[in-house]
Amino acid sequence: MPLPRLTAPRIDFGALRRELELPTAFPPAAQREADEAASRVPPPEADLTDLTDIPFVTLDPPGSRDLDQAMCLTDRPGGGFRIRYAIADVARFVTDGGPLQAETWRRGQTIYLPDGTIPLHPPSLSENAASLLPDAVRPAVVWTLDLAADGALVDTRLDRARVRSRAQLDYPTVHAALAAGRLAELAEPIARLPRIGGLLSARAAARGAVALPLPDQDVEPAGHGWRLVLRPPLPIEEYNAQISLLTGMAAADIMLRAGVGLLRTMPAPQPAAVTRLRAAARALGVWWPPGAAVGEVTAGVDAAQPRGAAFLDHAAELLRGARYTAFAGQPPAESGHGGVGAPYAHVTAPLRRLADRYATEVCLAVSAGREVPPPVAEALPRLPEVMAGTDRTASAAARAAIDLTEAVLLANRVGAEFDVAVLDADPGTAKRAPRGTVALDEPAVIARCTGAPPVGERVRVRLVTADPANRRVIFRYPADEPGPVPAANGG
Repeated sequence: MPLPRLTAPRIDFGALRRELELPTAFPPAAQREADEAASRVPPPEADLTDLTDIPFVTLDPPGSRDLDQAMCLTDRPGGGFRIRYAIADVARFVTDGGPLQAETWRRGQTIYLPDGTIPLHPPSLSENAASLLPDAVRPAVVWTLDLAADGALVDTRLDRARVRSRAQLDYPTVHAALAAGRLAELAEPIARLPRIGGLLSARAAARGAVALPLPDQDVEPAGHGWRLVLRPPLPIEEYNAQISLLTGMAAADIMLRAGVGLLRTMPAPQPAAVTRLRAAARALGVWWPPGAAVGEVTAGVDAAQPRGAAFLDHAAELLRGARYTAFAGQPPAESGHGGVGAPYAHVTAPLRRLADRYATEVCLAVSAGREVPPPVAEALPRLPEVMAGTDRTASAAARAAIDLTEAVLLANRVGAEFDVAVLDADPGTAKRAPRGTVALDEPAVIARCTGAPPVGERVRVRLVTADPANRRVIFRYPADEPGPVPAANGG
C-alpha cells in the first residue's frame, strides 16, 4: 500500500553546516567591499558597450535571485540564428588582492542546502547589484554566438556591456507556455529556444556527448517541514542547458587556440565501459540501434520506468573523473570533456563558481588581442586544487542533506515493507555480501538494499535501518527473509 506524502517537521541542517565547517557570515572587510561596489551600480564606465536596447530575459528555477545569465535569440540575416548571452560581470565588483577576493577563494562556489545557501559572494552582489535582475541596468559580458541553419557555430564575439533584462522567467512557467503553444506570446526573446536547443542537442549526440535525463532528488519545504521529491528535467531545461554548453565550448576553443586558460575536462568513456553498458541495455530490454552513440541511446530512455532508471544509473558510470585543467604555453594533453563530447570550459556562472570569473577574463583578453592580465594568469594554476576541494564540499553537503532527510522521514517506519525499483545490484563475492540500490516512489528515497534484488524490476523490500544520527537508510531483499529488525532507529 503506497504511503501518503510524508513530511519531516524538524531537521537541523545547521548541524551539517557545522560538521562540514561551512562558512557563515562574510568577514567585515569583505562585506564592506561588496557593499561599496554594489553602491556604484548602474555602471558609469565609458568602456562598456551599451546593449540596453536588446530585450534580454533570464530563465532559472522559481525563486532564484542569483541570476548569472540572460539571453536574447534572433534570426540571422541570410539564415541561421544569433544568440546573445549575457553573463554577470562579477570581475567588475571584485578588487584584485582585496578582502572580497580572498574570501571568494576560501569559499570557491555557492553551496546549496535546503534551509538556505552559503553564497560565494555577499547577497548585496549575488542577489542584487551583480545579478541580472529584471528592469535593472547591469554590467555583463555578452557572448554573441552566430549559428548556421543546422546549429553549427560560425562566429563568436565578446563584449563588456551594460544590459537590462526585461523579465525573470522560470522553468515551469515557460514549460507550460511551450506546451500551450504560447511561448512567443510569453517571451519573444526566447521563442526560438526550442528550435535552437533541439539543433544543439542533436549535434551533441552526433559528436558523442552523453545526456543523462535523470530526475533530480531534492529536499523542499512543505508547510512547517520538509519533503523529498524527484524532479524530472523539463525539455526547456535541456534547451537552456545547450546554450550554456555552447558558450562553454566556444570559450574552450578561444583558450585552446591562444594556449592559455582553464578547462573543465573529463576522460572519454572507455570502450570496455561502453561494452558493459551495451550488455546492461540487452539485459534491461533497452533498445540500442545499430551505430547509435551512447548519448543517442541515453537521451531516449524514460527514467520514470524502472528499467530505464536502472540503465541510466549504469550509464552514469561513464561520466567520472571531471576536473579543472589549467594550461599556459601549450594546450593540455587531455583537453576534452567526455560528457560534452568536446573541449569545454566553465564561464557562465561566475556568481556561483570562482573558476568562471577567471576563465571569462582569459577569453576577454584573448578576443581583444591583449595579454592575459598577470593576476589572472597567476591564478590559473592554483584554481584546479581550490575548485576540486570546494566541489567535494558541495557534493558532501548536498548528499548529507538528502541522506538526513531520508532517514528522518523513514525513522518511524522501520520494519515496514515497500515496493521499490531496483537501480543497481552487486552479486557480492566470497568476502562481500550482495547488495543493491533501490528507489522508492514516496517518499523519494534512494538507498542501499542488502541481498541481490533483480536490476530493473519492481520488488518488495523491508526497511531494516533508518538512522538519522548516522544519516543511514538500509532495506532488505527479499522482504520476508529472516533476520533481526530493530524496534526503532528514530531520533
